[in-house]
Amino acid sequence: MDPALLREREAFRKKAFATPVIENKKKKEVTEDESKKKPKPPPKSTAVAPRIDATNYKHMSGSSQYKFGVLAKIVKHLKTLHQDGADHALSLEDILDETNQLDVGIKISQWLRTEALGSNPKIEVTPDGKYAFKPPYRIRDRKGLLKLLRQTDLKGFGGILLDDIQESLPNHEKVLKVLEKDIVYITRPIDKKKILFFNDKTAHMPIDEEFQKLWRSVAVDGIDDNKIEEYLEKQGIRSMQDTSLKVMPAKLKRKAAPKKRTFKKPRDNEHLKEILEEYE
Repeated sequence: MDPALLREREAFRKKAFATPVIENKKKKEVTEDESKKKPKPPPKSTAVAPRIDATNYKHMSGSSQYKFGVLAKIVKHLKTLHQDGADHALSLEDILDETNQLDVGIKISQWLRTEALGSNPKIEVTPDGKYAFKPPYRIRDRKGLLKLLRQTDLKGFGGILLDDIQESLPNHEKVLKVLEKDIVYITRPIDKKKILFFNDKTAHMPIDEEFQKLWRSVAVDGIDDNKIEEYLEKQGIRSMQDTSLKVMPAKLKRKAAPKKRTFKKPRDNEHLKEILEEYE
């Protein structure tokens, strides 16, 4: 065979074998560049979103407001029962049932049992773990109210707020209507609240009509004691000069005179008697 053809054949084979290898390298380089350019997708989160349904939507937000709303309903219900004349205590389950609040969670029930109901000033806890309304005063009827007003008047405590009587006394409207002649109502000017006083009929005394007219004709609203005292002094009346408390001046302590020091002779050292007499 012609050696020239053999050389051409070998050169062709070398070229054929070399061409596929060069194409594969280019493809690998291109694929590597593309993989670098493509952004990586974010990792999938495994957290599960909270479910919202009809049983837990109240607890999702405003949990503290919801808790105190439950407590307010309980206090109002126990107060209404007391004002209607009920004197029995209820368990927490019975209270939640009567107030249509059985859907409260375990945490709120535990909070009511251990903290809220026991520390509320309007609720008292019985020894058997039940709850009742705690009124400001322990009165149940007309006699109890009269006794309370009389004792308050005798001790000089003044009157009692009508709001406290309404909270404490069952069926207070009927009782107050019956005792209309035995009670005096005074409206407090600061907050317009009514205060009840015992009408002590033994302190009543007849007063001359002329004196009543003179008393009512003198207007002292907005006048303090100093201005009233000045007016009385101008009229020659000095009845108010000794009404104020007298402040006695503090007594000055006198310094005691220094005591003269005397030299005491020794009792037992008789052998030093002559020496001591020389120094004297």
